Amino acid sequence: MPEARFQTPCDFLQQQLGTLPAQDLLRDYQAWWKATGRELSESVDRAGTPWLRIHDRTGQRCDEILLGTGYRQLLTEGYRRGIIWRVFAENSLLSGYLLGYVTAFNDPGLYCPYTVSLGTAVPLFKYGSPALRKRYLEPLLRRDEQVWQGATWMTEIKGGSDLGANVETCAVQSGSRWLLSGEKYFASNVGAELAVVAARPEGAPSGVRGLALFLLPRQRHDGSLNYLIRRLKDKIATRSVPTGECLLEQSEAYLLGRADQGIYQILEVLNISRVANAVASVALAQRALSEALQFAARRQAFGTSIDRHPLLARQIRERKLGLELSFALAWEAVNLLDRVWQQKPPYSADYHLFRLLAHLAKYWTAEFAVQTAKWAMEVHGGLGSLAEYPVERWLREAMILMIWEGTSHRQILDGIEVMQRKNAHNLLLDYLAPHVAESELCDWRQQIEKYLELPKEKIEEDAEEFFARLARFTAVVLLQRGLQTCSTVRQ
Repeated sequence: MPEARFQTPCDFLQQQLGTLPAQDLLRDYQAWWKATGRELSESVDRAGTPWLRIHDRTGQRCDEILLGTGYRQLLTEGYRRGIIWRVFAENSLLSGYLLGYVTAFNDPGLYCPYTVSLGTAVPLFKYGSPALRKRYLEPLLRRDEQVWQGATWMTEIKGGSDLGANVETCAVQSGSRWLLSGEKYFASNVGAELAVVAARPEGAPSGVRGLALFLLPRQRHDGSLNYLIRRLKDKIATRSVPTGECLLEQSEAYLLGRADQGIYQILEVLNISRVANAVASVALAQRALSEALQFAARRQAFGTSIDRHPLLARQIRERKLGLELSFALAWEAVNLLDRVWQQKPPYSADYHLFRLLAHLAKYWTAEFAVQTAKWAMEVHGGLGSLAEYPVERWLREAMILMIWEGTSHRQILDGIEVMQRKNAHNLLLDYLAPHVAESELCDWRQQIEKYLELPKEKIEEDAEEFFARLARFTAVVLLQRGLQTCSTVRQ
């Protein structure tokens, strides 16, 4: 029979962590998903796609996102249990990411609105004035169906990776507010009551140094619409989450932080989402593995269940190990972010260490999720391609996780940049040193220094092979350390 710890998110989390924080909260949430949430999620994925009502009955623009009842129930459950408010009540991100893991095991797309809501609340908490926090943060932390949602809008039509060149939304100061004009092409969770938006203040320099981060309410001071929704996107996955194109026309907004440090605030928001993406990727991979294990134990071929066939049995062992390695990377990124999420520029060495871990984790886990979902489909054979079963959905969802908050290419190149500019590789090796033989550590230092001395073009050409090896090395060390810790806890 399949190992029980791979079948449910809470059992796997407890196995990997040695003890399950907020155990009653998480197991109760897991039980709700089994009893109610999964059926709602499946129906939303098949037939619950949101749609846009542009005008009301009088012909006035209303730009209302119409969502199915099941989707609203799904959303409210996570908010009510504290996927956002607990972060601020407990002064820690851990419960939020654990609730996110259970969510993503059942519905990876649903974790998106929670993530961007957190990505709105954190910069508002850190950089908003007391009056701004009272007016806009409190509704984001409600514990009922009246909770507000957030959104993070950076990407425009030319793409998201090169923000310095592609963000054309401009901002003009008007008293205590700013007026934003431009278009956001991939606006996830469109229709949210609040969004944090990247824009370039009038007269600011070109490139990323000229960008600033703004808080954009859904409604102006006079109650009218503050942004317009041109259309909703038809996506291969995360079908329930409304993603649209937004038009900003003299839209009222508030500057968060200093205008000349906007790129730092923007990257802080992206890093929150990148860590959530890594957590969601591991949870999705566990779900795909769980489905495959259960099916393989029941499916008979050539006189025995297919999980006993040597080739598949080996692949199962490899997938289980890969899942544990991926979780070790993702959870370390969570722990490091929990240390530094309230820091402001200039950042500490811990923050730069976190940045490298976040890039390694986002890259490695997203790739693993896609490959695991693909493998799970293969285990199911032709049944895996049918929409009437859940397996094909996990591959659709995984493909989105490779794109969100920066592709694998972006993670690799940004990870190498933080090594070059902030010496993050030595910070990482020092961090891992207590758990690595001195000879292996020296070998890695030499390998990295040799690699970073290559010509610029060669560094980029060889980047993926190098980054993948570093990610696996880091994951192996973290897993071994975690297993030792878990063993001590159980004793």
